[in-house]
Amino acid sequence: MSKLSHNAQAMIFGLGAVLLWSTVATAFSISLRHFSPTQLLLVANVVSLFFLASLLVIKGEFGSLMSYAKQSWKSSLFFGAINPFLYYLILLQAYNTLPAQEAQVINYTWAITLSFMAVPILKQRLKTADYMAAAACYFGVLYIATRGQIGSLEFSNASGVSFALVSTIIWALYWLLNTKDKRPSLVGLTLNFVFALPLIFIYAALTGELTHWDNNGLWGAIYIGLFEMGLSFVLWNKALKLTSNASQVANLIFLSPLLSIVWLSQFAGEPILHSTLVGLACILIGLFIQNWAKRKTK
Repeated sequence: MSKLSHNAQAMIFGLGAVLLWSTVATAFSISLRHFSPTQLLLVANVVSLFFLASLLVIKGEFGSLMSYAKQSWKSSLFFGAINPFLYYLILLQAYNTLPAQEAQVINYTWAITLSFMAVPILKQRLKTADYMAAAACYFGVLYIATRGQIGSLEFSNASGVSFALVSTIIWALYWLLNTKDKRPSLVGLTLNFVFALPLIFIYAALTGELTHWDNNGLWGAIYIGLFEMGLSFVLWNKALKLTSNASQVANLIFLSPLLSIVWLSQFAGEPILHSTLVGLACILIGLFIQNWAKRKTK
């Protein structure tokens, strides 16, 4: 890989991350047949924590983890409570109540949510393209939520759609607040998982989910912890560091929901809904408008 240019390497790492992300909805769908959202999150958090901590040991940065744990335990607890604890708990509840294809497509509107939340938090201004993008994306969400019956406004599963939309708010909030986080990225992410673990464990104990485990869900939870919460972050971070054109790498994310629907139909036995395809097209158009406007501005 040393003979390849940095941009070529960045595209390879970026594609690797996107391919892993595209399999996550399938892993969620299969694992939630055996585990509750809380049980799945608990196992995945432990696996991801071991993976991230191992990376720090290999890089010789484990000492800095201990140092930052003492210095910034309050911010680590705060960020860990948002992600992975609250974010994944709500996201997995969306996957538990909606078809996985609908939950993952709606979740992709978080970039639009972030733009609107950046106004009060980062004092940014919205442009015409942001409103156009939001209109396209949320029309897509409405189309998915009503299974194409927009005129009747009868939601197929209002609670599931609500969980999916709330997850986009939490994810956007996390990244907006993360812009003010002074911790190194890998150290900060690892500490989030360290401080989230007792929160998840206590919640699981209070809700009686530390008993009645179905071992058939274990491998899926390990896969999610290792690849969705761990390796994909490392690959994506590496891609963004190597590239001289971040927008080019970021555009790879458009592949993920398309591939995800294919994997869901092939491996999770979930039939592809016409309303999902139409809604996804609207959401991708909205995201494209937003990205195009940002690139034009730059």
